[in-house]
Amino acid sequence: MTDTTATPTIAAPSTAELEQAFGLEAGRPLRPRTRRRTEIPDREAITTGPRRRIRESTLDDRFNLWGAAVAAIAMAALLFGWFTPLTGQVGWAVVAFVLFIVFYALLVSLRSSGQAVADRVVTTLLYSAGVLLFGALVFVVVYTIVRGWEALPHLNFFTQTMEFAGPLDPLDVGGIAHAIVGTLIQISMALAITVPLGVATAVFLNEIGGPFARFVRTIADAMTALPSIVAGLFVYAAIITIITHQRSGFAAAMAITVMMLPIIIRASDVVLRLVAGNLREASYALGATKWRTVWHVVLPTARSGLVTAVILGTARGIGETSPVLLTSGVTAVMNTNPFSGPMISLPLQVFDFVKSPEPNMIARGFGAAAVLILVVLTLFFVARLIGGRGPGELSPRRRRALAAASLRDSQRMHARASAAFLVANPVAASDSPQTTATEEPAQ
Repeated sequence: MTDTTATPTIAAPSTAELEQAFGLEAGRPLRPRTRRRTEIPDREAITTGPRRRIRESTLDDRFNLWGAAVAAIAMAALLFGWFTPLTGQVGWAVVAFVLFIVFYALLVSLRSSGQAVADRVVTTLLYSAGVLLFGALVFVVVYTIVRGWEALPHLNFFTQTMEFAGPLDPLDVGGIAHAIVGTLIQISMALAITVPLGVATAVFLNEIGGPFARFVRTIADAMTALPSIVAGLFVYAAIITIITHQRSGFAAAMAITVMMLPIIIRASDVVLRLVAGNLREASYALGATKWRTVWHVVLPTARSGLVTAVILGTARGIGETSPVLLTSGVTAVMNTNPFSGPMISLPLQVFDFVKSPEPNMIARGFGAAAVLILVVLTLFFVARLIGGRGPGELSPRRRRALAAASLRDSQRMHARASAAFLVANPVAASDSPQTTATEEPAQ
């Protein structure tokens, strides 16, 4: 049986219809399309100006900066010396700085747009803030060292105690050895508690989470603004009046711990949040568990930031005076037992020295403050040496150990491959017995 259904035929369009559809003129022949070739310009024919470094200032930048500075100084001198009854060095510096910003913005606006003016002014303000903070730090350090220089050259100041020295004794008698030892003992006990507890809490907040984690983060934020005297009163009421019944270095360490712990928790929390999530995902993809990922990936990556968090907490705790005054007590003798008797620290010793009207005692106080600054800087450099390397950066000793381990693994795998080849080819094994004997100890 044959299919009688007729297949419809479609007529081909005429030339006139194609010309009308594509917008061509009637009777104009179609030209084949030619490809345009890309032309590469001659590099020698292009003239370029001198290369300028991004951080290098131009002549206009230097003129605007120094011109604004000179104009501000001159205008401030006229205001304070001739036109207005203004006086004072601090006021002159403030007025001169405000005038400098105004003149600098005017000079930059002569050849730049408004956006460039705002950029230059904000950059100048940021640089000024950095210089001001650095200048304040230098002033504090230099002033402390200058005021305490009378006591610092004496060796007894670092090796003796104040047991046999009085307010009227010269500077070659007595020292702060007991305060240095007390400070190191107290801060060591506080670090032994706050570092593992603070880092573990930060890991819990980031890796576990949940409603209880939000509650813990809220408590840590609230404790960050806790007044130090409140921490001292809490330790005094909870430990001294109930447990120890006496002021001691242990109670002072607990008060310092209360002050350091929230700072380390919050700083470590922020650092652990910055660890890239793809590092955790790569570790999970390789089959690692959550805690192995935290121990071998998250914590080593954030090591430098965690060290900074510990430094911030240490700087807060080592300079506390009011909680230590309530919990440790004041003594002039050496006490190395933190659980028995009062134990003084450097901040409390400075407070005890400077409240005396005698010049020698004031000099000892500033000398003790200088030693406290030196202790903080020493702890800072030690912490940087321990955890200052970035993620994946190994020490030379660690690199040598890894290279030796890699060489041993290579020799072991080569020995196994040789043994497997000799087992699979007994003919080769019978031909080379010396090779088998040589590879046997390596296996």
